[in-house]
Amino acid sequence: MMAEACSLTGMSARYFTPELFTFLHQLAENNNRAWFKAHQVDYERLVREPALDFITDFSRPLRKISGHFTADARKAGGSLFRINRDTRFATDKSPYKTNTGMHFRHEDAQNVHAPGFYVHLEPGESFMGVGIWRPHTETAYSIRRRIDEHPDAWRKAAHGRRFADGFALEGESLVRPPKGFAPDHPLIDDLKRKDFIASRRLTEEEVTSEGFLDGFTRHCTTAAPFMRFLCEAVGVPF
Repeated sequence: MMAEACSLTGMSARYFTPELFTFLHQLAENNNRAWFKAHQVDYERLVREPALDFITDFSRPLRKISGHFTADARKAGGSLFRINRDTRFATDKSPYKTNTGMHFRHEDAQNVHAPGFYVHLEPGESFMGVGIWRPHTETAYSIRRRIDEHPDAWRKAAHGRRFADGFALEGESLVRPPKGFAPDHPLIDDLKRKDFIASRRLTEEEVTSEGFLDGFTRHCTTAAPFMRFLCEAVGVPF
């Protein structure tokens, strides 16, 4: 594969093309099984194959960031999310997602609610994310306790200039302070978070450039202190 070969020799590689976004836009307008079946070859060529190449090539730089996260390039059950939607309990019965997502999970993600790195590619809505979305109550309290006990480390990890220049903390928050924390706590806004996530917008020019893998790696490296804090909070190695 060209993308893999370029990565191994230290050269730039282009994984995704503007046709990826064209395909996803057309899928949004024709979200039915007949259309998708007729364009299955396009999906493989424009979406799944380059995404699996990207996952494969990211495995090496990911190991340098942390040896406890996985880049799994299997077609099913790995880092690449399925294009099929689970419509069993959904009002919207459209069978396909109109984006492609890649999630680089912590090795302990099957046993605990651990943080991860995420990429979301969608026309006009591409972004990368880091952290833990909607952790269980016990996990959320573990993070809040660590924020309370190590406020300076949290401020540096989540609000330091380098991280804040590239990422924005997002997600929902509690209406009232969580149990055990005073309303006037200096970090009450962070303690009230339901989600401990941050995201960075990605332009289509970035995604389709030869430098996307290098840029994504740099962003993940920037987010490493934030991820380390969360890993330590939930008791998994970084």
